[in-house]
Amino acid sequence: MSQHRHRFLIAGNWKMNGLESALDTIVIVGDRLAATPPGNASVLICPPATLIAGAARRAGDVLMIGGQDCHAEAEGAHTGDVSARMLADAGARYVIVGHSERRADHGESSQMVRAKADAANAAGLIPIICIGETLAEREANRTLDIVGAQIEHSLPHPGPEIVIAYEPVWAIGTGLTPTSAQIAEVHGFIRDTLTDSWGAEAPSIKILYGGSMKPGNAGEILAVANVDGGLIGGASLEAESFLSIVSAAESQA
Repeated sequence: MSQHRHRFLIAGNWKMNGLESALDTIVIVGDRLAATPPGNASVLICPPATLIAGAARRAGDVLMIGGQDCHAEAEGAHTGDVSARMLADAGARYVIVGHSERRADHGESSQMVRAKADAANAAGLIPIICIGETLAEREANRTLDIVGAQIEHSLPHPGPEIVIAYEPVWAIGTGLTPTSAQIAEVHGFIRDTLTDSWGAEAPSIKILYGGSMKPGNAGEILAVANVDGGLIGGASLEAESFLSIVSAAESQA
């Protein structure tokens, strides 16, 4: 069993999916969680920005809502961007920064990710900072080097609350999943690296696993040492599959 110092965080990332009708899923998940509040997990869904305010109004008292990205500036001439303050004002409590799709599709550097994490903290949000290697980097045995560099350059200075999500890029949306041993190696490395830089605060930082987590493998992954939850993509779009992963976290108690 994993060595947990705090509750799991089960976070859904809807990515660029969901129209207003998808708020029905928020209501279903929120109502189910309110009826039977999880004792071993906090639960979060990050819908697209157009749905955050509506989701926050419908989520109830247990389900939390978050954003998928934010600008590093609090306001200004940045057409099309959304600030962390805007997300907080809409009802978000967390925001994902540095997802591999943002790093790859929008050329975001780790330094940009750090600036966004700082902006999130300044707005009262908790940033979920994503890190992870590509298939080529894993095959070249560079996983720990890549992850270590991303931690060094993407994280804010110790102090504010953060969450880290390890997402092997080659496992996101592919159906491929690292072995439990591979996950344990990277999560253990992340914990050790955090201890070196964050000291006494390191044990309180949640390290999520992301990358094709679904109901069929969630229990096994969540049982790995230093896995403190999951960042869930496709399986979070459907209420029953997402709630099954929450149940898998509850079963780890």
